[in-house]
Amino acid sequence: MTDNQLKLENQLCFRLYTAARLMMGAYHPYLDPLDITYPQYLVMLVLWEQDKQPVCDIAKKLLLDTNTVTPLLQRMEKAGLISRTKGKVDTRQRIVSLTKKGKALQEKAKPIPDCLRNDVALKTGDEEEILNIIPALDVLIDGLKKAKKYNLTDLFTFKLS
Repeated sequence: MTDNQLKLENQLCFRLYTAARLMMGAYHPYLDPLDITYPQYLVMLVLWEQDKQPVCDIAKKLLLDTNTVTPLLQRMEKAGLISRTKGKVDTRQRIVSLTKKGKALQEKAKPIPDCLRNDVALKTGDEEEILNIIPALDVLIDGLKKAKKYNLTDLFTFKLS
């Protein structure tokens, strides 16, 4: 291993972390008037696409654990955006549904993707180049999911020991 491998500037993870953090921050001016956070916006996107979903399905779509999603849903329920009810077939299951307030928020949120895309295009000068990274990110995400599934981190740790 060379010293260059451990330089911050050579780390893909740092670039992804920074881009994610800055992207979430870019949403604040659009989400603050709606009184929702970026993670809540992601949940709303899932529910606007298909209402009445089990917590485990929402977590799966967001690539999160249910124990991460549950407190988020509890806050959203307190805010009146969603309701959680027991499943009819399996009463241990919780079904998440949009409330009237949550459904109404969809209309207010419609301009957000275009506004954000325009902001990024204005700041970078090239919207098409930015959109072209989506397939590469999808490949990376898929690879990381497979690594987690097969617990490849144990293999890497073993080789380093």
